[in-house]
Amino acid sequence: MLRKILNNMNPNYRRSFKSLTITILFFLSLNLSVSAQFATLSPQTKVSLVTFGPGEELYSGFGHSTIWIYDPMLRLDNAYSYGTFSFESGNFYIKFLRGTLPYKISVEPMALLVPYYRSENRSISEQVLNLSQEQKQKLYNYLETNYLPQNRLYQYKYFYDNCATRLVDALKAATGDSLIYTGYTKEKLSFRQWIDRYAFKQNPWADFGMDLAIGAQSDEIATAEQATFLPDNLATAFADAKIKTASGVMPLVNFKNDLFTAEPIVYKGIFTPTVTFWALAVLVLALTYWQTKKEIVNFTLDKVLFGIVGLAGWILVILWAIRNDGTTQWNYDILWAFPLWMPLIFFFSEKKKPYWFQFMLIFYGFLLLCATGNVLKHNYVVIPIIITLIIRVYYINNSLSKIPEKG
Repeated sequence: MLRKILNNMNPNYRRSFKSLTITILFFLSLNLSVSAQFATLSPQTKVSLVTFGPGEELYSGFGHSTIWIYDPMLRLDNAYSYGTFSFESGNFYIKFLRGTLPYKISVEPMALLVPYYRSENRSISEQVLNLSQEQKQKLYNYLETNYLPQNRLYQYKYFYDNCATRLVDALKAATGDSLIYTGYTKEKLSFRQWIDRYAFKQNPWADFGMDLAIGAQSDEIATAEQATFLPDNLATAFADAKIKTASGVMPLVNFKNDLFTAEPIVYKGIFTPTVTFWALAVLVLALTYWQTKKEIVNFTLDKVLFGIVGLAGWILVILWAIRNDGTTQWNYDILWAFPLWMPLIFFFSEKKKPYWFQFMLIFYGFLLLCATGNVLKHNYVVIPIIITLIIRVYYINNSLSKIPEKG
């Protein structure tokens, strides 16, 4: 019948029809080959969210999340992680600073990950998910599709697209409308406050550095779903989530296993940023009082102090300019970390002063006043820093009257 229709068809139409048929068959065969490349999971398959606790290194200080698919019948032991990067990437440090370092999904056996994280003294907890066989298969196919070489890399964004948030996307793709997920609803904090809660415990100096580098975007209050950028919050959100099944609405998490409980991490250093900068403020106050009482004009301390402040300001400017994910933009620390102190410190002199120097000093005093308005949103270590700078601005201003003006 089909041959008869083709024989009676206009030759030009006949060629077009054959080309269209070949094209359709090609894509059908391609689709079948793609769907066939993933194994069919057995009914014994277990799907879990595994949460690893914070480590001592800065990059591990916020924990980690994976989806673990275990099928004893297929001898499948796959833990899918969206937080892998390579130090061998070209221009690694430039890409890292700019936020353009490509991250990728990786797959490792859980049998190897557990002893590794135990050796790093990082807690391991498993939440077995209450998914249907169809949902397990969809989740497995979704993750395996992401693991294909052409899909493996992605643009990591610390707050919005990381190892934890990607797992929510995967779960939603597998469960569709049956998932009842509200995110982390226990408390509302800004992104900066969430970072402080974790980073300070591991390393207060690293926490101070991160707090100094990130901008106004981090002071936004994270929504319930955005708060799951932290693995611990994601685990709590999964525990609170529900899923619609044939038997009714059920908890998403069937049960929890604590695979390893780590010893608490305690920072053993004495000179934390808080101790260091408050001690510096007291010493500067004592020195300034002595210099003022003795009517001594000496700017050696100010050249060092404001030189460091200026260099810090230029680092903030560079991060603001080159970072492409917005986390370092609109950084109000630049008010007190005034970049132009470097090179203005070279105009400090006990013998003569530029005519414009006092106006610049008044302007910087105004910036310091503005900087105090951001303190409540910030790491409180900034308070002794601002106090120290105000003390020295007061000293410099009083000393200017004793210095002849530069002609």
